[in-house]
Amino acid sequence: MNDLEKYFRENNKKQIHKWIHYFDIYERHFSRFRNEEISVLEIGIYQGGSLQMWKNYFGGKAKIYGIDINPKCKELEEENIKIFIGSQSDRDFLKKIKQSIPKIDILIDDGGHKFIQQIVTYEELFDHVKDDGVYLCEDLLTSYQMVLYGGGHKRNGTFIEYSKNFIDFLNAYHSEQKSLKVTAFTKSVDSIHYYDSVIVIEKRKREKPHTEMTGTVSFQEKSQNQENEAIKFVKGIGFHVVYGINIFLRFFKLGSFYWR
Repeated sequence: MNDLEKYFRENNKKQIHKWIHYFDIYERHFSRFRNEEISVLEIGIYQGGSLQMWKNYFGGKAKIYGIDINPKCKELEEENIKIFIGSQSDRDFLKKIKQSIPKIDILIDDGGHKFIQQIVTYEELFDHVKDDGVYLCEDLLTSYQMVLYGGGHKRNGTFIEYSKNFIDFLNAYHSEQKSLKVTAFTKSVDSIHYYDSVIVIEKRKREKPHTEMTGTVSFQEKSQNQENEAIKFVKGIGFHVVYGINIFLRFFKLGSFYWR
C-alpha cells in the first residue's frame, strides 16, 4: 500500500471519493514531485478531501489549486490551498485561471466527466502544464456509459475517441502523409499512458527521434538485405506510385501494398 492509499484509508478529515486502483497510478506518475516547489491543479473538488490529500502527499512546498462549479467549495480553502469557482467547460473562465496561477506541474481533471468538459479543459489548459509536467484525466469510464453520459463503444464525441488522436500526434514525426503533421503535442509529449478509466500524459520537449549504431558487425542480417532490396524496389517503380496504390487500397479497406 503506497502513501496515498494509506492516507485515504486512514482519512478522518474531509471526505474523499476515489476508485482504489487510481492510487497506484498516482504514485507511479506523481512520486517524483514530492517535497518539491510545485503547483498542482485539481478540477472537481467534491468535499475537499482530495485537496488535503495532495497537500499532505506533496509536502509544504507545494501550492494546491482547485476548481469547482459549486460556490460552497470556496469555503474549503486553507493554507496552501486556493479555490476558484467556475465551470470547466467555460473557455473564458479557464483563460482567466491561466492568468491567475503559475504554470502547473500536475493537472488532475476529476470534474464533471462530461465529454465537452474534458475536451475543453484539455484544449485550454494542456499548454499551461510545464514542459516536464503531467496531465491526468480520470473517470474516462463515462465515455462508455450510454444512459448517464451518452457514451458508447467507439462513439464519436467521447473523450476516449478524442484522445485516441493523441497516439497519432505522438508518432507524427514518422508520418509520410499531409493529414498527420507534427504539432505542438508531438514536440512536447514524452509518453501517453492508458489505464482503466484514466489517461496520463507526461510532457517533455523532444526533437525528431533518430537511431544510432555502435559496435562491430557480426554478420549481415536478412532484414538489412530486405530493406536494401525494398529501397531499390520502391525507387524502381517510383515512391509516388507505391504511395498512390496504398491510398487506393486504404480507401477500400484492402491490404497494404509493399515489397516483401
